[in-house]
Amino acid sequence: MLSLHTNLMIRLRSEEKGATAVEYGIMVALIAVVIIVAVSLLGTTLTETFNSVACDVKGGKWTATVAAAGSTAAVPGSCSK
Repeated sequence: MLSLHTNLMIRLRSEEKGATAVEYGIMVALIAVVIIVAVSLLGTTLTETFNSVACDVKGGKWTATVAAAGSTAAVPGSCSK
């Protein structure tokens, strides 16, 4: 009985699944932060690119509108046929 109890206590002390789960959780959180930052930085560029491709597929000509100097607002382009 004592050996069973001792073996059980040794196995419970050496169990590291909880620590591993925490490490994986931290890694997933860091990856999510990197993805969010990348999408935030590239979002307007990607939108502009997709709109340009969609216009080309429709047979139109994409004209990007230039934002005013000092403006941080995204100005959408236009598609003309």
